[in-house]
Amino acid sequence: MKKFTAILSATVLALGVAAIPAQPADAAPAKFKNCKMLNQTYKGGVAMNSKVRNKGGKTKYAPTVNPTIYKTHTTLDRDKDGIACER
Repeated sequence: MKKFTAILSATVLALGVAAIPAQPADAAPAKFKNCKMLNQTYKGGVAMNSKVRNKGGKTKYAPTVNPTIYKTHTTLDRDKDGIACER
């Protein structure tokens, strides 16, 4: 698992993309009160999987795919497209 994480981190940094915030496997997912707080950590919002597409029009940032965080914040997905707090 450490090897995979190291390879993934190196690839992300090599592409010049912002690193995904890391959480320990046993830690509970973060709970954000609103989209403003969630977007401070996940600029493009959080998607339930990589296949979902935004219904609300153009966005400035790509969402982070994290089913655990998405499930915790489904109430913040106003347009029910599978992406919470997209920007």
